[in-house]
Amino acid sequence: MARARTAYLNRADVPDRAALQAALDAFKLKLVLDDGYVPLETSGYLPCTLHGEDAGFTLRFRDLGEDGGKYPALAPMLGARDVAADIKWSGDIREEVSAMAVLAALAGAFGAVVHDAEKDAIIAAKTLLSRAREGAEEL
Repeated sequence: MARARTAYLNRADVPDRAALQAALDAFKLKLVLDDGYVPLETSGYLPCTLHGEDAGFTLRFRDLGEDGGKYPALAPMLGARDVAADIKWSGDIREEVSAMAVLAALAGAFGAVVHDAEKDAIIAAKTLLSRAREGAEEL
């Protein structure tokens, strides 16, 4: 499985830390974002804790660019979305749970379209949340 997904959002809908944390809290996964998260500015490793243990991932915001033209499944879904949030994680299940939960929050609460570039597939918020919960149960 690829360890990268991209969430596409409207710039105005990119959540601040408090809003994103509130969306994550609703999942009851005991996932906490680091205070270093800054909407549209975070670029690099974003520390998180999951049940008190390190569970960060890499997050980079960027302008949309030519993404829509590269992926037939993505193009019709983008609408006015103009920001991409690239999320990558290692093989650590805690990192995957964190990444999936953040992607689920972005999709479910902030209107993001989440895309798997390797398969050119759109991933629903409920699928992302389900994977986060499955991973959390593996811990």
